[in-house]
Parts: sequence; structure tokens; C-alpha cells
Amino acid sequence: MQPSPQFPVALQPSYGDQQERFARVFAILRDGIEQTAFPGAALAVAHQGRLVASHGFGRFTYDESAPQVTQDAVFDLASLTKVVATTTIAMMLWERGSLTLDAPISQLLSEFVTLTPPHQRAKREAVTVRMLLAHSSGLPAYERLFEFTQDRKELLRAAMTTPLAAAPGARAEYSDIGFILLGEILEHLAGEPLDQFAQREIFDRLGLTRTFFIPPLSMRSQIPPTENDRTFRKRIIQGEVNDENAWVMGGVSGHAGMFASGVDLATFAECLLKGGAPLVKPATLALFTRREESPRGTSRALGWDTPSHPSSSGTRFSPTSYGHLGFTGTSLWIDPKRHLSVTLLTNRTWPDRSSQRIREVRPRLHDAIVEAIEGA
Repeated sequence: MQPSPQFPVALQPSYGDQQERFARVFAILRDGIEQTAFPGAALAVAHQGRLVASHGFGRFTYDESAPQVTQDAVFDLASLTKVVATTTIAMMLWERGSLTLDAPISQLLSEFVTLTPPHQRAKREAVTVRMLLAHSSGLPAYERLFEFTQDRKELLRAAMTTPLAAAPGARAEYSDIGFILLGEILEHLAGEPLDQFAQREIFDRLGLTRTFFIPPLSMRSQIPPTENDRTFRKRIIQGEVNDENAWVMGGVSGHAGMFASGVDLATFAECLLKGGAPLVKPATLALFTRREESPRGTSRALGWDTPSHPSSSGTRFSPTSYGHLGFTGTSLWIDPKRHLSVTLLTNRTWPDRSSQRIREVRPRLHDAIVEAIEGA
């Protein structure tokens, strides 16, 4: 099958020998299901422009009568939204001259300063777009804003008035709040909602037909559920965003909200491995995926993370690699040196969020994949 000329990053399927070649990798995922790390998973591995593994494992839930997960299954990406949509949009707007990385965000979101007490304003005026992308703004990691807000407008106001937990630039602390604000900034600069921009400028241009911010109602039953929510929404969460803050925002936010299949994410990763075309130029991609020098010791690039010790990418991914995790049990790691991407989608939050066993699965999986492709 020849790649479609419409989509220059189409992957060549080449997984006829995957059962043998990736036997140990597949065994790790099946063992993860047995150990209740997650009920289901979809794996997509692309190497040197070829889709060398694409497979579904387990079921939608631990119920033996639940549907089986296929290689085409669509999962809630959670925080992979931060890199696939939000960071990519930031790259595109920066390249077009609309976004200035070192601009104070108060120039773009004046309420970030004006709605807060006077004694807090000097520090808040120092927060830049770069700091939001690099998770060094001083904003806290997470706040349960959904508990006291009713809609998108109220939640955004709550995010804009969230007190800083540290001085801007002093330390790296992963922050959902920062990406909620970043999403709002990008919407202002783009002149349209994130989901509309992402659909036209990213998903459609790459031919991603199983990637959405809000999946069609007709598809919801085909998406593995993420949680039996007994406290907030008081229902099974299936085909709607798991993250409560994103849900209050209508399912579209800079920090969460996307759904996609493993093959679609592998196609997105291939675009980056080939230098970013047709989305961005190689120099733009290099700027955003290079580890930041400040704060000292950070593993963060702009939007993306890089391998640290220990890393969910295992021990074998090269130092120039970049990736990201999602709370629901998703991950995407990209190794430019090997021209390799690994997409793992799971619903580890089913039936609740208590299991952390995926932390043991991820590094083992990535090490086994590198060993399989290098014949170790």
C-alpha cells in the first residue's frame, strides 16, 4: 500500500510478524491486564516510517462479557492533549508570529493579574508563556476547580485567580492549571476554539480520522470507559472526558479532552519524526522538544517531557527523546535517534483511579520494544 499523497506522513503497515517479533512486549501487556494494571490497551509502534506493531489487548472492563479492545480502539488521551493539540498549536502560532514565548501572560490574559490581590500582582506579572509550556510558572499542579464552578467561564476565572505555589521560574512543577490558561491564550490568538483549530490545522491535515476533542455520540459506546464515577457525575464515564475540570469546560481545554486511536497518534508522531511537515518547520520542532535549561535540573521541554531517571520511557530511549503521559493510562514517547515512536493507550482508571501498577508496566514495555527492534 502506497502512502496517500494527500497525507505525507502516512505510515506503511509492516506488522505481519508482530506476534513473533514483539512476543515479549505483548506478554508484558497481557501480564499487566492479569495484574489489574488496566483492563484494556492498544499499542502502536512505528519504526523507520513503518507501523511495525499495532494490536489491541484485553477488554473494555474486567467483565468477561465486555467488548474486546481492537487496534483501532479510541481512548481518552487525558494529558496527551497537552502535546498533541495544545503544544502543537503553540508551535504553529509561534512560527506564524502570533505567539511570543517570553511575553508575560498578563498581556494576553489581564485578569490573571487584575483579579488578584495587589500584593500578589508583581509575581504574577513575571509569568510568561514559556513558563506555562515548561511547567515553571509557579502555578500549582492541580486544583479541584470543578467543585465550585458551573461552566467554562466560571472555571476559567477560577484558574486565572489560582494563587501561585512558588515564585515564577523557581522550580518545575507539572501544572494542569497552567495549561488551562495556555489553552485560553491560544484561543484568543487563533480567534477560534481549540477544537476547531486542531481539527482543521492538525487532525484533518494529517488524515487522523479517529481523533477528536468531543467524539460523536454514535461512537461513545465504542470507546472503553475510564471510570465508574460515584462522587461527582455519579455515572460511568464513557466517551466523555474523564477529567472533571475539562468536563465543566465542555470537554475542550488545553490540558485534557482529546480522544484518539493508537494508529492516529503514531501517524502524528511520524509527522514529528519527519521534521514536523506539514504542520511546522524542523527548527520550530527542535525549539519545542529541546530540554529547557531553566529551572535547573528540569526534565521539561516546551510542552513535552524528556527522559529522566527513572523514566516511564525505560532506560534505552536516547537523550534527545521526548514524550508525555496521560492520567487515564496513556503515553506517547518519540525517539528521533532511532526514528521510533511508541503509543500506549489504556484505561487504567477503570473502575476507579486507585491502581498505579501501570508505573511498573511502562518502563518494562519501552525497554522491551527497543530490544525487539534492535534484535537484542
